[in-house]
Amino acid sequence: MHRRQITFSKNVFLPLTSVCFNRCSYCCFQTPVGDGCIMPPADVLATLERGAALGCTEALFTFGERPGKVPGFSERLALLGYADILDYCYDLCRASIDAGLLPHTNAGILSYAELERLREVNASMGLMLETTADVPAHAASPGKEPAVRIEMMENAGKLRIPFTTGILIGIGETEDDREESLRVIRDLHRRYDHIQEVIVQNFCPKVGTPMEHARVPGSEELCTTIALAREILPPEVAVQIPPNLADAARLIDCGVNDLGGVSPLTIDYVNPEHPWPEMDELRRVAGDAVLKERLCIYPRFIKKGWVSPALKPLVDELCARLDAVGSGGEP
Repeated sequence: MHRRQITFSKNVFLPLTSVCFNRCSYCCFQTPVGDGCIMPPADVLATLERGAALGCTEALFTFGERPGKVPGFSERLALLGYADILDYCYDLCRASIDAGLLPHTNAGILSYAELERLREVNASMGLMLETTADVPAHAASPGKEPAVRIEMMENAGKLRIPFTTGILIGIGETEDDREESLRVIRDLHRRYDHIQEVIVQNFCPKVGTPMEHARVPGSEELCTTIALAREILPPEVAVQIPPNLADAARLIDCGVNDLGGVSPLTIDYVNPEHPWPEMDELRRVAGDAVLKERLCIYPRFIKKGWVSPALKPLVDELCARLDAVGSGGEP
């Protein structure tokens, strides 16, 4: 009898800056320009080295959207010898490849040309759709305009970039909005066949934010949304939940088949109050399913040749490493 598989990726989380042009009502990640607002290259390189030593295969690069639009940020970045945060990210992606970790960048809204350039040094990329609805939580966040995010996801498809997206539950959207968001993602995937996974992420209130007292979606509501995602999305698209943000063991049978990136080294900087589960906890969450480690680029995209020349040798090496653990065996 074939046992169900639950996959995950072992990563390091690298927030290059928390300066962001958006002002979402639920976010505690965004910080002002000031000392320490940019992760120094030495810290990035040290984290990559330690992550590789711990067996990580993915370097998740993330940062606030368009930080260069925030007064004072460009001057701080210039001290590191860069005029644009994307140039800084590009060079660190190259350093990640040299260290033996596959880069996955989530940098907010990027143009077609920017996506094309970063594709050279990224195994996969991502952008949360969050919702197709216009919600008050996004009133001060131009980058959260649904049409803008959908356009970027479409450009990623045109460029054949293996892509992660998702919806955020509990930020003011309705059940109909959630269904519409999932159908938009499905339709994009039908056109371009580039969506690897869709995250169903629950809103977690942060102290000191305008939404710190907002209602938190419960497990039943999350389960219903996960089941809806599994019903709407094609079977090859994984449905993912972050195992540190919800009662994952309770939700796993609702239609989840991926637990995302989990780090043995770095915290979840977007949700710092929620630590990553240890391997034993991940196995408990998976229950009767086989827990299987994966790369940040899914096998079907490797087979399709959606790997840039700069990444091909490392992808082959890491595939061989994971295969050596055993096909279908636990890591």
